[in-house]
Amino acid sequence: MKVLHTDCLVIGGGIAGCVYAHQAAKKGLKTMLLCCGEMPQANSDLAQGGIVYEPNLNMDDLLADVQMATAGMCNARAVREISAAGCRAVEEVFLKDLSVNFDRDEAHRLRFTREGAHRKNRIIYSKDTTGHAMLAAIQSAVRANPLVTVREYASAIDLLTLSHSSPDPMDRYYPLTVFGAYVLDNKSGEVFAVTAKKTILATGGVGQLYRHTTNAEHAYGHGVAMAYRVGARVMNMEFVQFHPTVFAKGKSFLLSEALRGEGAVLRNCNGEAFMPKYHPLKDLAPRDVVARAIEEERLKTAHECVYLDITANPAEETKERFPAIYKKCLEEGFDMTKVPVPVVPAAHYFCGGVYATPQGRTNIVNLNAIGETACTGYHGANRLASTSLLEAVAMGYLCAEADAEEIASGSFHIPTPKDWVVPEEKPDISLVRQDLETLRSTMWNYVGLIRSQKHLGRAEKILRHLHNEIDAFYKGTALSQELLDLRNGTQTALLITYAALKNRHSLGCHYLSDEKA
Repeated sequence: MKVLHTDCLVIGGGIAGCVYAHQAAKKGLKTMLLCCGEMPQANSDLAQGGIVYEPNLNMDDLLADVQMATAGMCNARAVREISAAGCRAVEEVFLKDLSVNFDRDEAHRLRFTREGAHRKNRIIYSKDTTGHAMLAAIQSAVRANPLVTVREYASAIDLLTLSHSSPDPMDRYYPLTVFGAYVLDNKSGEVFAVTAKKTILATGGVGQLYRHTTNAEHAYGHGVAMAYRVGARVMNMEFVQFHPTVFAKGKSFLLSEALRGEGAVLRNCNGEAFMPKYHPLKDLAPRDVVARAIEEERLKTAHECVYLDITANPAEETKERFPAIYKKCLEEGFDMTKVPVPVVPAAHYFCGGVYATPQGRTNIVNLNAIGETACTGYHGANRLASTSLLEAVAMGYLCAEADAEEIASGSFHIPTPKDWVVPEEKPDISLVRQDLETLRSTMWNYVGLIRSQKHLGRAEKILRHLHNEIDAFYKGTALSQELLDLRNGTQTALLITYAALKNRHSLGCHYLSDEKA
């Protein structure tokens, strides 16, 4: 088995992973970054709205909005530390180092907008493709850096630990420690190992566990499942945020909350603007409130969707502000400047994950988690709009700085890992895909936007059986990306379901229809 070595192994090529690699290289660290497909495939590439940024951050104001949106469940200390570091990193990395083309006025001053649950304009943006603009710039910088090795079509299989992956039986007496990962080459089928002083999980969210999602293709909670298998603490797993407005007919895509920030109104099939009935902030209420209101209106009217209406705004203004969304809607037969657009909720952002400090530290030595894979408590029970990119940028930045200090001052025990034995039998891909569909249907129907103890109990039984079947199947067949999606996705889905069963009270994006007082 081939064994590669690097200072830092980053699993995931989104904003968090790339900011980490960029900053680690600045500190002189050799970094390898793994992407399961081509590098642009990441949730952050799909982020439309923007990123919170205040040159002179009013922390008390921002914290108040975060607390309201997160149902009072945010970790205030993490919010303060991450927000301050995030604004600093946006300025240093994206405004100065990379000169990202954020929207500006005639005097070249940054334009600011606001989204749901924000009480002031504090979000900068690049048209309606902010995530793509930021990710393209940071990925280009990372690719060009001689200290960073990008390996595309390379998927982490399992983490290397001293207690399980070292050939020396005495290594089991070390504290629980990670020193890299086994990796699958998705093109050749070869398995190799990468050993590292620091291993960073930046695999994104869990949206592909659901039938309808805004997430990238392989967002099955890979980092959460791998970390859990080696003993990492996970938390807030029941809090899966559904975005209220995803295109409802044909190919799914996100219609940014920024549309409502600019005046778009949600209407039911009868043309009624319904959000004033549900929340004082109307169409800019927290996402969980808006998503459930849409679901309630759909059920009341027996209609498959509701409609997002921005036709009151000047047409040219809408086209200039939201060119990508306008184009996508037009391709699907809807001119959003003339007619309301059909929308439904879809799985969007994971507020839970691997417990981590703002510096990405987990309860396992030398294993870090950053971005959506991590749970710092910033997002509590429901994320505030445009804080996820901020957290990803901040954690990548802070984690790299902390790792550079520890690598400079510490010593690391890194053995040659045991060989990975690859079975010769090829997996039945049709069976894997069928199981993936069962997984997504189960999560959508029973562990989705509106839950009940009965539905959660049924999901737990289905998923536990699926998990046991997959475990036996997995051990006897050669690996593929889809099999890794299934294995890790089922593990993460079970963790979400267990957490939802345990939490008997509705809170944020965990909503129980049968909650008892």
